[in-house]
Amino acid sequence: MKTERSKTMNEKKNKDVILIGAGIMSTTLGTFLQKLEPNWNIKLFEKLDGAGKESTNEWNNAGTGHAALCELNYTVEKEDGSIDASKAVEINEQFEISKQFWSYLVKSEEIQNPQAFIRALPHISFVQGEENVDFLRKRFEALSNLPMFKGMEFTDSPGELAKWVPLVTEGRSPEVPIAGTKVDSGTDVNFGELTRKLANNLEKEDNIAIHYNSTVTEFHRLNDGKWEVTVRNFKENTLESHIADFVFIGAGGNAIPLLQKTKIPESKQIGGFPISGAFLVCSNPEVVEQHEAKVYGKEPPGTPPMTVPHLDRRYNGDKDSLLFGPFAAIGPKFLKYGSNLDFFNSINPNNVLTMLAAGMKNIPLVKYSIQQMLMQKEDRMQELRKFIPEASDEDWELHIAGKRVQIIKDTDHSGRGYIQFGTEIVQSEDNSMVALLGESPGASTSVPIMLNLLRGNFPEYMETWKPKIKEMIPSFEESLAENTQLLEEVQKSSSHYLAL
Repeated sequence: MKTERSKTMNEKKNKDVILIGAGIMSTTLGTFLQKLEPNWNIKLFEKLDGAGKESTNEWNNAGTGHAALCELNYTVEKEDGSIDASKAVEINEQFEISKQFWSYLVKSEEIQNPQAFIRALPHISFVQGEENVDFLRKRFEALSNLPMFKGMEFTDSPGELAKWVPLVTEGRSPEVPIAGTKVDSGTDVNFGELTRKLANNLEKEDNIAIHYNSTVTEFHRLNDGKWEVTVRNFKENTLESHIADFVFIGAGGNAIPLLQKTKIPESKQIGGFPISGAFLVCSNPEVVEQHEAKVYGKEPPGTPPMTVPHLDRRYNGDKDSLLFGPFAAIGPKFLKYGSNLDFFNSINPNNVLTMLAAGMKNIPLVKYSIQQMLMQKEDRMQELRKFIPEASDEDWELHIAGKRVQIIKDTDHSGRGYIQFGTEIVQSEDNSMVALLGESPGASTSVPIMLNLLRGNFPEYMETWKPKIKEMIPSFEESLAENTQLLEEVQKSSSHYLAL
């Protein structure tokens, strides 16, 4: 009995883990596992030649600190006119959890100079027109009394708004009502830089190996339940075979075709709809210095959540700039550096009906994306001037960002061909294969997403891991929405260690 028990314990202590994709998700999960199980062997495979170069990159699609402070699509107006704040509370708490984890890494001196990846930046909502002003006022009333949104200000005074966002108010017609809310405790996060820091830390560990220029081509389930993963090494031009007890697919848009290759039942009806992103970028210091905020507007009627226009001050390395967008377009690639065959290769007999149903249900989305794709610079500048009335063409250039792949699946509630906006974990029944699909607010909530993954896939370890997780994330298994004292404590601590 003792021998059997020792064998079982030994098997639990030593696992081989494969992480696919060197973005914010895989590097976050790798960091967690290294802290919780330093004896496990971890291999990370990345197609490109460095970490954080695809969806996580600061010039692609990664979020800039989504905390629901200014993003209006996280507060829905119900039929009775009231505001549902539950999603905003959820997103805000998730971002606070992420900040706690990053603070721990700074406190333990594993991350230096936090201002390289996170800075304080006011988050502002800005709306135009009587109906939108009324909505924003109701949203303010619903949120401002909640501890998480303490300090939120509201104004419909053009004079006050001119102090908050002079670029946005200058030259604007006084006949159109405008309003805004402001929270000074917002942030700007460079997830590309954070990912590079996490990857650099992982590379220093003896039990962790990061393989760049390496792409996964096949999965094969072995008789003992483990996974054989075939990897093409571009640098050596070789095919390699690796064995793992647990595989995590965190490959951005490419996660869907990789998940399909696993042939697990959970992957059968899943497909993806790729959308390209583009932004107008201003690097003129005279203009940039006039805008020190992240400003979100209201999405145009009948358009998806990803179309919410926003004007952000960004700190990407030593380059300060303003970004306005996003502008959407459709294209067949699942990654910015992917193949034009990605979308077509993802359609198979298992999901073809699902994809056809999604196409029929979402003709307006396809039409909208095509219209966006056909826009000229002057068309995009007209959209920008709804935010900055006096914007000059010569100050702004078009930047093509990364890819977002919306999940398409069948659901009991929505039927066949449902397009899901957001982030979702798909896993095998035995929890040995996991894929992260979707998009916003992904990067900002990467830490709680990985915590949920740990809970769901390693339940037998959670009791043992709990003290260490509590050390890293003091609010673990507690509600910040309900525990005001704890909320204030973690916010104070995070602000201190992250130099906010």
